Amino acid sequence: MFSPITNEQLIEIANEFGSPVYIYDTAKITEQYNKLTEAFKQHPTKFYYACKALTNVNILKHLRSLGALLDCVSINEVKLGLLAGYTPEQILFTPNCVDFNEIVDATQLGVRINLDNISILEQFGNRFGGSYPVCIRINPHIVAGGNYKISTGHIDSKFGISIHQLRHIERVVKTTGLHVQGLHMHTGSEIKDIEVFLQGLEVMFDIAMRFPGIDFIDLGSGFKVAYKEDEKDTDVNKLGAKVAAAVAQFEAENERKLEIWFEPGKYLVSECGYFVVKANVIKQTTATVFVGVNSGFNHLIRPMFYEAYHRITNISNPAGAQRIYTVVGNICETDTFAWDRVLNEVREGDYLVFHNAGAYGFEMSSNFNSRLKPAEVMIKDGKHTLIRRADVFEDLLKNQII
Repeated sequence: MFSPITNEQLIEIANEFGSPVYIYDTAKITEQYNKLTEAFKQHPTKFYYACKALTNVNILKHLRSLGALLDCVSINEVKLGLLAGYTPEQILFTPNCVDFNEIVDATQLGVRINLDNISILEQFGNRFGGSYPVCIRINPHIVAGGNYKISTGHIDSKFGISIHQLRHIERVVKTTGLHVQGLHMHTGSEIKDIEVFLQGLEVMFDIAMRFPGIDFIDLGSGFKVAYKEDEKDTDVNKLGAKVAAAVAQFEAENERKLEIWFEPGKYLVSECGYFVVKANVIKQTTATVFVGVNSGFNHLIRPMFYEAYHRITNISNPAGAQRIYTVVGNICETDTFAWDRVLNEVREGDYLVFHNAGAYGFEMSSNFNSRLKPAEVMIKDGKHTLIRRADVFEDLLKNQII
């Protein structure tokens, strides 16, 4: 059973490498991956880690060692995966609105390709015919996820080809001889109701009847991760049992075998991450008490971009009296991490930690305000290792021509 790392360990790492600092505990990644493989063991199921959540090569290597495959959304993510030791057959490339040349580059690397645009599908078919198998991403028009910003299955989404355009897809496939190997869908993130996946699976079954040569159905991901103490993760055990039953029925009725694929990202790495910052100032106004920390949306943008919640704790004064604070950053913009949050008394110089910071934390960071990106540290087998050094001033000038 996974045991979270202690406040003392977090403080030790922050003292050694400076703050802010991202810290990843691989034991939690392992636990999450094992949960999935156990939950879906009743039917052949593959898990492609959606690496856009966290692409540090050391994390990719750890996931590869567990048996996870790799889902990429850019050609550079593909190259990082290859560098981490993945074979081309273990990588699925799902681009969106990219230049066609990037897709051609992917064929030269030999990876699996997932296309989500009729125009691109037609260009690909005209160029490669049936010589290079593809997967087709469908938009099932199922609205799911925590909010509209993270839902990708609605009718206005830029992702996928609408189910109402199936006849067009069929014409392109027939005309170009395209080899369709699989079908894909992804409806959003933070999906609590497993019926969303089952509803999507039924849609995909109907489409699969039009493509007798497909080998797999990819249901994307969107598994819910609990960010608050009163929240629950997606019930993957219940989902695994229901998916296995549904696929077994389909296979029996149609005398064909199908693999099921998923693309978990946040589910695998979110809870492994701790983002440690330092309280620069305590600022009391007529309305609130601010804790100003040595970070901002340049390092962790999710609260501002998605209105995402991250639990925050004071690891320097865990027994202090509870008080109400608004936690803000040091960026010259509105970068509020949390309004009216109950924390143990915060003093200037205290370390605070943002929990569930493994996914879309460092990955979405920037050098806004000419601030430096933080270090990344990985904990494995109880030992911590620096896996990305913190920026230094010279990094800001690295590509500038002076």
